[in-house]
Amino acid sequence: MTDRSVLAADLERARADFHALLRAAGEDDWGKASAGTRWSNEQLLFHMLFGYMVVRRLLIVLHVMGRLPDGVGRGFAAVLDAATAPFDVINYYGSCWAARVYNRHRMGAKLDRVIGSLQRSLAHERETEFQRGMHYPTRWDPYFADCMTLADIYAYPGRHYDHHRRQLTLTGMR
Repeated sequence: MTDRSVLAADLERARADFHALLRAAGEDDWGKASAGTRWSNEQLLFHMLFGYMVVRRLLIVLHVMGRLPDGVGRGFAAVLDAATAPFDVINYYGSCWAARVYNRHRMGAKLDRVIGSLQRSLAHERETEFQRGMHYPTRWDPYFADCMTLADIYAYPGRHYDHHRRQLTLTGMR
């Protein structure tokens, strides 16, 4: 059995931490370069939010692809892996652009809505669905495994968040 309370608590932990980061950032921090990425702190914070936005779509894909024969899912993941170079470009520039729309003034509220949606879907998943899995493009993200279950997908954004949190260079960060 999947311990939903652990997954729910991790979603809430990231939500609370994200708001603390937004409060801790000084005016000079937003445009400052992050450590180890080409993004500014503001762009990287959006990218961290985006990790949660992506999970909402991954849940839909998993509910469909997880019912298909293994070879279909494996082939789908291989096609996505083959498209890693354009994905990386879109991932980078998409976060640059989107941070202009969901900037420091809007991203906290957006994260609240996204995490609220994930919390509701987590609470309503049938227990049997948590073991359903599918193949993922492992070259797209270091936290994607070849095969991930529904439980793994709910756990994924926290790992992605923590990875990028370490790259922020906010002066008021703890």
